[in-house]
Amino acid sequence: MYAARYTLSCIVRGFATTAKDISHLVKKNKVVVFMKGVPEAPKCGFSNAVTQILRMHGVEYDSHDVLENEELRQGIKDFSNWPTIPQVFINGEFVGGCDILLQMHQNGELAEELEKIGIKSALLETKSE
Repeated sequence: MYAARYTLSCIVRGFATTAKDISHLVKKNKVVVFMKGVPEAPKCGFSNAVTQILRMHGVEYDSHDVLENEELRQGIKDFSNWPTIPQVFINGEFVGGCDILLQMHQNGELAEELEKIGIKSALLETKSE
């Protein structure tokens, strides 16, 4: 499932260097992550943490490996005005990086934000059983 999305993003990513291209990528799915590596093999601890948090919530998301394309790596930083990777977008809006996503996960805000866009957190389903 993730591999198919990753393959598609590789094709698109080669051209995603302008703000318009990146804007299209962040709106392509309800949750989009720009990270180092891929979900199956993150290449930094922060990208791994984001992947684990989203996995715990059972979220399907598009991912883009910024290590594959330096223009995308810089372009996403310019687009979001955020200097670090990973970067998480929910419903086309920039949420933040690893620290912010971790904080949202810990205080329950992530589950709330996911619910607003029609994604039921797997953690909430576990608690209700």
